Amino acid sequence: MRSLLALISCASLLAASSAFAETRVFIIANQADGYGVDQCLARGEKCGAQIARTYCQSRDFAQASSYRRVDPDEITGSVPKTGANCSHGHCDEYVAITCQR
Repeated sequence: MRSLLALISCASLLAASSAFAETRVFIIANQADGYGVDQCLARGEKCGAQIARTYCQSRDFAQASSYRRVDPDEITGSVPKTGANCSHGHCDEYVAITCQR
């Protein structure tokens, strides 16, 4: 009886753990390339959905659940403060893409 109860408990834990999808947020530099692709991501516009999905799929994730512009102050310790990453009057912006498996 105990082994049956233990088996049922293990099976339910395994089923519950697979129900939670793995999620990861990627922070990428938003480079002005003249094509407007980066602006779709940074502004959260519909045209960025395909780009975000393709980015996630290239990293073995199934889909992009969100994408948006990120302020450098939101990224603790990994990005230089405003002014430190500016060249010729142009400062980098960053985009966050949330991917799920």
